[in-house]
Amino acid sequence: MRTFVFLSIVALCSAKSLLQNEFLHFLAEHIMQQDPPQNASDIIQPQQKPTPPPTPDDLFFTCPLKCVCQVRVVQCSDAGLKSVPAKIPKDTVMLDLQNNKITEIKESDLKNLPSLYALFLISNQITKIHPKAFRSTKYLKLLYLSGNLLPQIPTNLPKSIVELRIDDNKIKKVQKEAFNGMKFLHVLEMSGNPLDATGIEPDAFDGVMRLIYIRISQAELTSVPKNLPSNLYELYLDHNKISSIELEDFRRYRDLYRLDLSHNQIKDIENGSLAYLTNLRQIHLENNKIKKVPVSIKELKFLQAVYLHNNNISKIEVDDFCPKESSIKKMHYSGISLFGNPVKHWEIQPASFRCVSGAYGVQFGNFRK
Repeated sequence: MRTFVFLSIVALCSAKSLLQNEFLHFLAEHIMQQDPPQNASDIIQPQQKPTPPPTPDDLFFTCPLKCVCQVRVVQCSDAGLKSVPAKIPKDTVMLDLQNNKITEIKESDLKNLPSLYALFLISNQITKIHPKAFRSTKYLKLLYLSGNLLPQIPTNLPKSIVELRIDDNKIKKVQKEAFNGMKFLHVLEMSGNPLDATGIEPDAFDGVMRLIYIRISQAELTSVPKNLPSNLYELYLDHNKISSIELEDFRRYRDLYRLDLSHNQIKDIENGSLAYLTNLRQIHLENNKIKKVPVSIKELKFLQAVYLHNNNISKIEVDDFCPKESSIKKMHYSGISLFGNPVKHWEIQPASFRCVSGAYGVQFGNFRK
């Protein structure tokens, strides 16, 4: 027995830790604040059989083969794993399985991890997740599924999830009730999927109440999705194929603080289409085909940063950015970028930027020449 304990200690001491600084910071800020339930009734279902006597594996600290374990964290990244390892410690709060060759999450893979807080499955080859795979993970907050081969949003995701990253998969459609009941969801990353605006079902976000951040970049969007939650603060639709902004596109999203429409093919922005965004602070419209400053820009009284560089704007009118009545503008601009446009800046009247603060608030060049 002493020999077994000694060899176990030697193996653990010689194992190379793969934990990065960000993981340690993550532990300090998030995981260690989330204590597992103290009351056994919070985990054990009613009428369950009595807990069996502890086995030798329970009496001694164990760690899955090819993994590194420390302080309720199991790290198995870059280990060539083809499936979720067995015998993961039951008190694990963070499980890192990124950069492996896992193809499927089975029903029993996470069954014995009731305290799991964060699960990283980035850069695997996952094509299927069993509908009951997350049945026991009632405290899961962070789920990263980026860089896999999933054809759709997994069903029966834990209602406790706060941040879901499912970018760079093969998702073409967000099915009805895909996020049903996920009332704690704050951040959703869906970039890099072949997703079009018509592929988002009207009821996909039923019950989602606190979602404030969505990114659908590098997708196949040809228009602004109209079925997203109405309480969004940040919306990123950059690197898509959107060609125009219509009057009704943002009527639903009146709480937006930050909007990114850069790197699209936008030529036309209908008058009044941005006027609904009364709380907007920052808008990205760079790298499009816009020919003039959108009319609604000057009506946004809290707008502070406008990115319009690398477009086709040839003229700046004196009231394009600043309203005639100064009282309408509640906050001055801190930055307006206009470089990469065919506008002759020496012909612009100085009064055009009367509501810009700071000598470097307006950029006509990239300062490299």
